[in-house]
Amino acid sequence: MSRLKSMKPTGVMLSSIAVCALSIVSIAAAPAGAASGYQKSHAGGTLTLDATAAGGTLDPQVNYTLQYWQLYQATYDGLVSFQKVGGVKSFVVVPDLAKSLPTVTNAGKTYTFTLRKGIKFSNGKAVTVADVLATFQRLFKVSNPNAGSWYNDIVGGPACVTTPASCTLKGGVVINAAKNTVTFHLIIPDAEFLDQLAVPFGSILPAGTPPKDQGDVPVPGTGAYYFASYNPNSALVMKRNKYFKVWSAAAQPLGYPNEIQMKFGLPVESEVTAVENGQANWVFDPIPADRLAEISGKYAAQVNVHTLTADWYLPMNMNIAPFNNLMARQAVNYAVNKNSAVTLYGGKQLGVPTCTILPPAFPGYQKSCAYNSKSSSTYAGPDLKKAKALVKASGTFGQKVAVVVTNDPVNQAVGAYVQGVLNAIGYKATLKPLSQNIQFNYIQNTNNKVQISVTQWFQDYPAASDFLKVLLSCANFHKATDNSINIAGMCVPSIDKMMAKAETEELTNPSGANKLWGQIDTLIMKTQAPWVPLFNPKLVDFIGKNVGNYTFSLEFYMYVDQLWVK
Repeated sequence: MSRLKSMKPTGVMLSSIAVCALSIVSIAAAPAGAASGYQKSHAGGTLTLDATAAGGTLDPQVNYTLQYWQLYQATYDGLVSFQKVGGVKSFVVVPDLAKSLPTVTNAGKTYTFTLRKGIKFSNGKAVTVADVLATFQRLFKVSNPNAGSWYNDIVGGPACVTTPASCTLKGGVVINAAKNTVTFHLIIPDAEFLDQLAVPFGSILPAGTPPKDQGDVPVPGTGAYYFASYNPNSALVMKRNKYFKVWSAAAQPLGYPNEIQMKFGLPVESEVTAVENGQANWVFDPIPADRLAEISGKYAAQVNVHTLTADWYLPMNMNIAPFNNLMARQAVNYAVNKNSAVTLYGGKQLGVPTCTILPPAFPGYQKSCAYNSKSSSTYAGPDLKKAKALVKASGTFGQKVAVVVTNDPVNQAVGAYVQGVLNAIGYKATLKPLSQNIQFNYIQNTNNKVQISVTQWFQDYPAASDFLKVLLSCANFHKATDNSINIAGMCVPSIDKMMAKAETEELTNPSGANKLWGQIDTLIMKTQAPWVPLFNPKLVDFIGKNVGNYTFSLEFYMYVDQLWVK
């Protein structure tokens, strides 16, 4: 999730009182989930979510933003899904459109699912095993961001990566209409296969859905809601799916609002005011410094804070000047003061400086700090003298560099800081702010020749490969597309082999695999320096006083459809 996935950051500079209030509220206002079952008396009303800009395409097999992955939980289903509860149990995979978890045979290479009967898409069409086959064929045809690193373990997957238009997955996805079964045959065992089926990319769509990005056109789903309309310039509207019935509350519970709207276009100041005045129910965008301090005191019961397994980072394009030079990339790593980035984000209570790709408390994490003012595994500050020397030694001194950011206040502030650092060590840097509706795809597109950018990554599921392999493997570097999630363009075959070994070891020796993942993280930073890791963030949700039942999933964050509108 996304990953990034385009993120929802917090605002800038809190007072110590504000931070304390936020911390206390996060404990009190983050329930573990609606264990008591559906409460019909709270159903009804319209939930209004405010965002400065839309999150790009609405196609669930293409969109890779947290902004819409949160919404997809209520609109689409896969064969399996992550359990719709709060807390650590939200990482548990449960049956969804499948009747049960699969039968696994052939030494972990064959997964057989039996499809539930009687489920319909929001257009009234019954879900069949033919839809499942067509869905996975389409994953490759629409150039899914992870088709080449997650789903190419399916027999026929590599051929589909090479020639997507003719993808059949013959021998890889086998359906039996008489038995209502779907069988996946893998080339090699994959310990993360169920997790990969449970994310929104695995949403089952109707056969016949055009094999290209649907953009603003809603695609029918099976969830409690459907996308009734979408205009990226104004609003997205979700309404109750009249064909929906609860087959598993753990996988897809009944929602509470009659309608969910996400409105676009208001300045963030106006968004905050709208929530304060009861005119909206949630703010997606970064909350400005003074407003964050204000709401943490005056509206403390409406503020929720959560620690995230996520990164803010600066990917540097390893294939074009000046960052096709290792010394140039190392120079930026030495020069950037991560503490300054944390301050711009909101202070030490909302962000922790990091030197690694994997976040703390995540599988494979090993504490280390390759670029530091002191020889220490803990970040101690920048070394500008060393950075300037490296720039001169690299022969890149004086070159022009553009820093691409989203145009919200926090991202722009971090970008402006990075611009200043680049100028200080010898580059001629400029800032290029873009709308969040286009920035994430823009920085992924190799045709745009983005040299360095400010971006974020949130886990798709709790596995080290979701950072290291997804973001830095050869399989996820795609030239001339806007779905090259390996934004740095790093491709080192020897490191890819280490990743493959770690994935194989996950099946029999998870602790050994995690140790190897940690070594890979350290190796990448020391020998390749494709990023400047900045900090690990916390998330602040500001919700309206007229909503209840706030439930936070570690996997997909706030469940919008489970909010009560009073």
